[in-house]
Amino acid sequence: MVKRLLKIQDSQWAKKITIWRQIKDVIFISMGVFMASIGLKGFLLPNGFFDGGAMGISLLLELLTPLNLSVLIILVNLPFILLGAKQISLAFAIKSTIAIFGLALLVHFIEFPTITADKLLIAVFGGFFLGSGIGFAIRGGAVIDGTEVLAISVSRKSSLTVGDFITIFNVFLFIVAAFFVNLETAMYSLLTYFSASKTVDFIINGVEEYLGVMIMSPLAEEIKSMVSNDLGRGVTVLKSDGGYGDQANLLPDRKVLFCVITRLEVTRMLTEIDKIDPSAFVIQYPIKDTKGGMIKKRPLH
Repeated sequence: MVKRLLKIQDSQWAKKITIWRQIKDVIFISMGVFMASIGLKGFLLPNGFFDGGAMGISLLLELLTPLNLSVLIILVNLPFILLGAKQISLAFAIKSTIAIFGLALLVHFIEFPTITADKLLIAVFGGFFLGSGIGFAIRGGAVIDGTEVLAISVSRKSSLTVGDFITIFNVFLFIVAAFFVNLETAMYSLLTYFSASKTVDFIINGVEEYLGVMIMSPLAEEIKSMVSNDLGRGVTVLKSDGGYGDQANLLPDRKVLFCVITRLEVTRMLTEIDKIDPSAFVIQYPIKDTKGGMIKKRPLH
């Protein structure tokens, strides 16, 4: 009876989490579609600017063909959605389809006043709003620019990383734009792309940058105590068997400490480690984001 009640409670809790996740996805995607439409209608379209990726292709084709941008947004992203259904999931493809159709409808039916005629402001803030839209859509589990789906697929079949492919793709796109439109517009649009990409990173990864830190020292217990008590951070102890040179087999059962901190805390941590063991071996590497644990709680001191 008790086990049955626990299963029912677990099931209800899982349903609540699922429903809350779906609500958050709807909110994020709606915000993304609205922000992207402001960037397009309020900044980029009235001034003939464009961006990178699938959105950049749509904007460039809108300048070169008589087709409406709303239609182009759907047509250009359609292959990426189909690829996403195969490579990622059907739910991802459905949410992306809804987001892209929503953006196309807003671009077609909603009018925004032209906010500025200054080309630099258009490039920077147009990229900011468009990047915000793309970032919020990704936070909601969808895309309104399908280039990353193609990049993931290519990276699985070649030596190129996702970042490498997107960079190559956009360099080629801006070269084509410089040839068919003009060099000045392509240069301003490149600035739009940089603004948008940095905004996407900000929206997805947040303000804080996290670092994973691994510490190897004979004084692991003292360092562990310092991290826990002085820095107020959680620390994980990993058992290891290592060595170097003639001592390769003489250093069994060593302890490796692992913790996650923000980049603002790294200097203090390294200073405190030096006080305990100046010869400690410390490795740092970036982490995109964290969930749970103590990292997002305030330190004790």
